Amino acid sequence: MTTGTITAALRAEHQQRVGWRGWAALAVLMLPVLLVSVDNTVLSFALPAIAVDLEPTSIEQLWIIDAYPLVLAALLVTMGTMGDRFGRRRMLLIGAAGFGIVSALAAFAPTAALLITARALMGVFGAMLMPSTLSLLRTVFTDREQRRLAIAIWAAGFSAGSALGPIVGGVLLEHFAWGSVFLMAVPVLIPLLVLVPILVPETRDPNPGRIDAPSILLSLAAMVPVVYAIKEFAVEGFGSIAPVLFLVGIGFGVLFVRRQLRVESPMLDMALFRRGTFSGAILVNLLSVVGLVGFLYFVAQHLQLVVGLSPLNAGLALLPGLVMMIIAGLVVVPIARRVAPRIVVPAALTFSVIGYVVVAFTAADNALPLLIAAFGFLGIGIGMAETVSNELILSSAPPAKAGAASAVSETAYELGAVLGTAILGGILTALYRVNLVLPAGLPADAAHAARETLGGAVATAEGLDAPMGQALRDAAAHAFDAGVAVTALIGAGLIVVAAVVAATTLGGRPNTEPAEH
Repeated sequence: MTTGTITAALRAEHQQRVGWRGWAALAVLMLPVLLVSVDNTVLSFALPAIAVDLEPTSIEQLWIIDAYPLVLAALLVTMGTMGDRFGRRRMLLIGAAGFGIVSALAAFAPTAALLITARALMGVFGAMLMPSTLSLLRTVFTDREQRRLAIAIWAAGFSAGSALGPIVGGVLLEHFAWGSVFLMAVPVLIPLLVLVPILVPETRDPNPGRIDAPSILLSLAAMVPVVYAIKEFAVEGFGSIAPVLFLVGIGFGVLFVRRQLRVESPMLDMALFRRGTFSGAILVNLLSVVGLVGFLYFVAQHLQLVVGLSPLNAGLALLPGLVMMIIAGLVVVPIARRVAPRIVVPAALTFSVIGYVVVAFTAADNALPLLIAAFGFLGIGIGMAETVSNELILSSAPPAKAGAASAVSETAYELGAVLGTAILGGILTALYRVNLVLPAGLPADAAHAARETLGGAVATAEGLDAPMGQALRDAAAHAFDAGVAVTALIGAGLIVVAAVVAATTLGGRPNTEPAEH
């Protein structure tokens, strides 16, 4: 290559770098990310007040929580593909307007059935938001170094939202009614609706082909049973209809894939998965989220029900680890410019393995500083790994398919969150029941409630005389922490698998872009 050619190439690269408008666009695109991530954690704090006000049945209470993530996960790929076809900015604006309106309706829902309906509609519009934000980053930041930093900030926003959820929930519910956790969406989304048309350019696939309605229906028929089966398994185990639903979903998934390979204009380009970097990064993302959500599942219970912290203080105890996750995601950006992903990601995930191992060997000690440190190690590894893997997902897909690639990434995130609770949470619950030794003389109804969950045991202990209640609390805490030790080792194993996947599938050189075709 001649000196003139190199100079021209460098000049073209420099021209691709965005100025203040690009970073302002990123700030606006962070708003729905923060909102959706806060929404994932804040509702659990409002549920007791909702239960008192609306008096839902136990089934309705589960659906109040599950309707949103179930619909969201089922529609992500469809909405991502629609964004590629009709315009990603347009889908973002429609999703923001719809999410804000439905959130306001949910805040004043007079019955549990209407609240469930509103939550399901929030899932529909939420599915328009998330793929659009990530795919628009691909088009706003065409320079890879700037894009890597933008994605690190995007991922940091997700972590920040998760950290703010318990704190925001505690503050809002201390001063306002439960509807406030839904109304907070309105002031967040109004600036987005005003500023996105000004700052964010519209982009779409220039050759979208025709809409394939059977593919949309098949994707829904595959995702809904699979996600619901995972949730059902977490609650009821193998004795439920979960295995049947899972097999039904897999069957429709096979039909979906076969159709994508056969039709001229597929809804999801299966050629993306033949790119080792794309598939490997998706799997690393999924396993990392499983590890993170599984850790949060048992550490939140340990902090509140064993250590005795309030929900707000438990959230504050996790804040240092989430801050470290954010910092790690930003720190890895200059490292990833010089070091190959197949080295960076496994090295980062080593920190997460250390965090899980610390929990495995110190769970019974009730040492709060060790638990905070362990979550910090986990956060460092997950923060770095997700930043690099998200950037690889977008970079390995052609720009025209950015929406579909982002949707697959978001679907992996949602499935990882569900699997984290189902797999690690299910294992922990089973081990808790095996290890629980109830004190002699405990009434039969109290024994039944105590065997169900740690929360059931703690609630039951409140209604017993002091010696018996303390004996039950001690037995339940011992059984739970014994289960945590084993579950943490399994979590460490999943992170090791993610590291092996990264080492064998991710690119061997930094700063390599695929041919865009």
